Amino acid sequence: MAGVTSPGNATRISVPPQVLVLGGVSSVQFGSAFANKLFAQAGPAGVVFLRLLFGAIVLMVLVRPRVTGRSRADWRAAVLFGAMLAGMNWSFYEALDRLPLGPAVTIEFLGPLTVAVLGSRRLLDVVWVMLAGGGVALLGLGGSHSGGGNLSTAGILLALLAGTFWAGYIVMSKRIGSVFAGLDGLATALVVGGVLLIPAGVSQGGHALLEPRVLAGGLAVALLSSVIPYSLELTALRRMSAAAFGLLMSLEPAVAALAGVLVLGQALRLNTTIALIMVVLASAGSTLTGRRSAVPLDA
Repeated sequence: MAGVTSPGNATRISVPPQVLVLGGVSSVQFGSAFANKLFAQAGPAGVVFLRLLFGAIVLMVLVRPRVTGRSRADWRAAVLFGAMLAGMNWSFYEALDRLPLGPAVTIEFLGPLTVAVLGSRRLLDVVWVMLAGGGVALLGLGGSHSGGGNLSTAGILLALLAGTFWAGYIVMSKRIGSVFAGLDGLATALVVGGVLLIPAGVSQGGHALLEPRVLAGGLAVALLSSVIPYSLELTALRRMSAAAFGLLMSLEPAVAALAGVLVLGQALRLNTTIALIMVVLASAGSTLTGRRSAVPLDA
């Protein structure tokens, strides 16, 4: 939680969790666009390995998580969270190597959309989910990439796998945020994810993992796609429900398409624009009408 405290006044101004989520969304999608430029040198697995490795190093230095006094349940949660991170990032980068950024994120988004549907308790929430789902479906029809043509079947399956891991990540983030203080759980999970990806990362990346340009790019991707967004999202999830989080993540395809245009030069078509308006309206609606009675996990 970010805040400002003035002398003689204990008033603390907190940043709304919705703002934290949107900041994380923007950071991770532009990070993905930059990561795409490194695939030719280090491969998707090599880039993911560098991303998790540098992310783990940065957070371990800054956070210095407590490792003693943890229960077996806590360690199981951290290891499972780390496996979710590794699986989600690797499968998504492999999909991104075969699909344009917009469609890849659109398909992956089925994961958090499913979480939103399952967690909904009000009819109005279902309306926002349906509006976001319609936008996602329209965006996936081919308007967010240049050149047209059929999408890779392997890429689609990998994006669906990434979406499955993403759904698990949302659920596990809530668990991690409740048993680990601050960013301790995230730092530990990034170490686990980095270790799990050593074989695949070294196999694909090879000697490129030692090149200064690739290392610098990997550090930038780690900051944009891991450290910044996961820190913001984990903080936000302490003050909002997993369902509300999933609804807000409907902005992912829109931001991904924008990143594809600005960083990768991918075309933005009319049906893409309409789809973006739909998902933006759904996200704004879920934010404005979200229940204020939700009890935060910590103050």
